[in-house]
Amino acid sequence: MKYPESFYQSLETETNAIVDYWKNNSIDHEKGGFLGKRDYFNKIIPNANKGIILNTRLLWSFSTLQLHNSDYNLKDIAKRSFTYLKDYFQDKVNDGLFWELTAEGKPVQPKKQIYAQAFGIYSLIEYYKISQDEEAKEWAISLFHLIEKYALDKVENGYIEAFEKDWSPLTDVRLSEKDMNAEKTMNTHLHILEAYTALLYIHRDEKVTEALKNLIRLFFDKFLNKEFNFELFFDKNWKLISNEISFGHDIEAAWLLIDAAKAIQDEELIKLTENAAIKIADRFLELGYQKGEGVYNELNRSTQKIDTDKHWWPQVEAMVGLHYVYQLTNEENYKNAILDIWEYTQHHLIDRKNGEWHFRVDQHNNPYINEDKLSMWKAPYHNSRALINLLKSK
Repeated sequence: MKYPESFYQSLETETNAIVDYWKNNSIDHEKGGFLGKRDYFNKIIPNANKGIILNTRLLWSFSTLQLHNSDYNLKDIAKRSFTYLKDYFQDKVNDGLFWELTAEGKPVQPKKQIYAQAFGIYSLIEYYKISQDEEAKEWAISLFHLIEKYALDKVENGYIEAFEKDWSPLTDVRLSEKDMNAEKTMNTHLHILEAYTALLYIHRDEKVTEALKNLIRLFFDKFLNKEFNFELFFDKNWKLISNEISFGHDIEAAWLLIDAAKAIQDEELIKLTENAAIKIADRFLELGYQKGEGVYNELNRSTQKIDTDKHWWPQVEAMVGLHYVYQLTNEENYKNAILDIWEYTQHHLIDRKNGEWHFRVDQHNNPYINEDKLSMWKAPYHNSRALINLLKSK
């Protein structure tokens, strides 16, 4: 179940390019830490705020790329990232991680988004693997306990989306302006799942195991529908309040659920997640992908209208999710889709002129030039993780 040698070579070449870009374009030499924003043309936006999602994803990416290839020499930049998180994003009064800082490092959005706490865990564990810094490991464990203490709904189950800086209730819990103001979301649960999976590998603890088992059950009981798409937004009592299907989240969840079951080492859960992944992948190929056209963004089931924009991250998440299913089935249609999506990505989403990847392109493959190369939501995490994952199959 190997891919052509040229496929692996192109993955390695692009992984090298990702390292070069982020090593050379992300550091804030003037104000410390990392820049808040570079625009489409790779120009620095002065005084841009610094977001926790970019900063945790940078720590994760630099660490995992260093693990992949020590010749990248990313230990120092990973340490810079860890130190900046500790000195500026860490709330030393109320615990947890602030959402957003000014360019100088002062909290401007001190709210506690659970999505961000989960990324804190995920990135700290990856940093611990390259540094063996016990402080990073202990901090990750403390964030786990923080999420379990404040965010876990002890009555209805699931995790509440966000809180004020002191962990009191928050009215507007949205991750971003385009999201619904929903108290429970598939996206946040997905990234708690990925964080707890990583934590269990370095901290074999009964509480982490049970929390991860509970998350897998929630994905099957609450999020996965009968058509094998994942529902996205709910109120506190699990009333569904959205009608969209996100193709990228569907296929990303397929493989992350398998990884979670394997971390628990539960054969029944492994079988459950693997069987579901095949059905999720088939549904994904039916609705969210067209040969030669990449992966679409989402489907609105009310209007039956497909958003045909191609965002950068669903392309690579699709490659990983389909790779898992190809390994399970040995069926060529999954392999062919992977190679086709990668071909599309190389031609239309990697920006050969300005560097990095386009945030998204329209149905005619024209990039949106008002969107950034580096910002709160534009980081090297999705693409570096996917390429490394696929390179491991060589």
